[in-house]
Amino acid sequence: MTEVGEPNLHERLLTVTVDPAALEAAKGRAARRLSREVKIKGFRPGKAPQRLVESAVGVETLRREAVDEALPGAVAAAVREAGLVPAVTPRVTAVRDGAEGVEADVRVTLWPEVTALPEYRGRRIVVDSPEVGESDVDAQVERMRLRFAELEDVEREGADGDFSLIDLHTRSPEGGEAPGSATDFLVEVGAEGFLPGLGEALRGKRAGDVVEFPTTIPQGMGEDGGRAVEARVLVKQVKTRRLPDLTDEWVDGVSEFSTVEEMRERLQADLRRLRLSAARVELEERLLEQLRDEIDLRLPPDLIDAEAEAVLHRFAHRLEARRATIEQYLAATGQSRESLVADARSQAVLNLRTRLLLEAVAAAEGIEVGEDDLERAVAALAAEAGADPADYRRALDEGGGGKALAGDILRRRAVDRLLELAVAVDAEGNEIEFPVPAAGDADPAAAAGASAEGDDEAADVENEGDPSGSPEV
Repeated sequence: MTEVGEPNLHERLLTVTVDPAALEAAKGRAARRLSREVKIKGFRPGKAPQRLVESAVGVETLRREAVDEALPGAVAAAVREAGLVPAVTPRVTAVRDGAEGVEADVRVTLWPEVTALPEYRGRRIVVDSPEVGESDVDAQVERMRLRFAELEDVEREGADGDFSLIDLHTRSPEGGEAPGSATDFLVEVGAEGFLPGLGEALRGKRAGDVVEFPTTIPQGMGEDGGRAVEARVLVKQVKTRRLPDLTDEWVDGVSEFSTVEEMRERLQADLRRLRLSAARVELEERLLEQLRDEIDLRLPPDLIDAEAEAVLHRFAHRLEARRATIEQYLAATGQSRESLVADARSQAVLNLRTRLLLEAVAAAEGIEVGEDDLERAVAALAAEAGADPADYRRALDEGGGGKALAGDILRRRAVDRLLELAVAVDAEGNEIEFPVPAAGDADPAAAAGASAEGDDEAADVENEGDPSGSPEV
């Protein structure tokens, strides 16, 4: 092996030599493999001697097969000898006969590094305030009352929030019945209805009124989806909601609470907990976005290509779990394959910049993942899968998943450390304190492992139905 150059900071060019002895040994292996595929009279599959296999397939064919057989091992040995850690599978760019055997030019793409981190300690990040006011609790109480409201008939025009009982008929502009007709159909006045414009058309109408308006058949109704039609509506009755009185007796009868005050206290606490959780997610997203934008990092094209392919693979896997294909997704969304690939490449860049940022933070903060951390994560994942931890770990390591799991844990811990060091503030500059996790909360290592397993390995991210979205960490 001879190292012949550094075309750029993140690539190395190697010349790998397969000497005659190694090539001859590879010919033997290739001949044994081909003998299982090629029928040779008088010999069972896999039992024909090399000279007969060579005669059957041709000297050049066997030699090409031998080169293909020998190169992966030779390339791997050359990469190890050079002390390189490839970011993607090394790529053979040329093969030729040399003075000492068969020579191959190999391009090795390396992981780029973040050489200078932006200042992240004490960084102030503005997020939505988690504070809960009386009006917020009032709105929750009103939503609860609406769930238990009863409808009663009224002799007046329908207003927003009322309901109209109607008969609906649709006709095509050319005449004749069209899909979408219904009788005794209850529609909320002013709301988005079954047909575009239906809720608005009922505003100000009373029982006995007839209203006509142009509309379109919803897209979900087969071949007629999007078809223009004329709608004719007979209002048969207008109904209004009658809300229950907000009393201790009513609260006791429909909820786990005994009094209105007790219910309001719980609603306020639950709302604040939800808003704190949302604020923490917002803090993480905005902090990572800022730091990603500030790092000086160039990504090798081969690395972006490999990650984009992985993004598309995970997306196809998620679609497959829903018994759908990429072709069906494209047809349903009207998106082109070129646009989907472009989205995947954008997501790949986001994923890679996030990963390299977090690994640089982990190095700067001295964050490590030990064997005990992996064991706890594996135990949690195995318990979730109903598998034996030893069997799960063995299968994980055989597929290279152990290293990936350790990386997931490392990056999750780097995120947690960044959140510890950042300062969340609301729009007025008031600092927001997040509750410290209780002692019995889930082990972060196990949680990171479970998150990584769900990625497709998630997000996207997490990103249901679309390869673009939040980066995977």
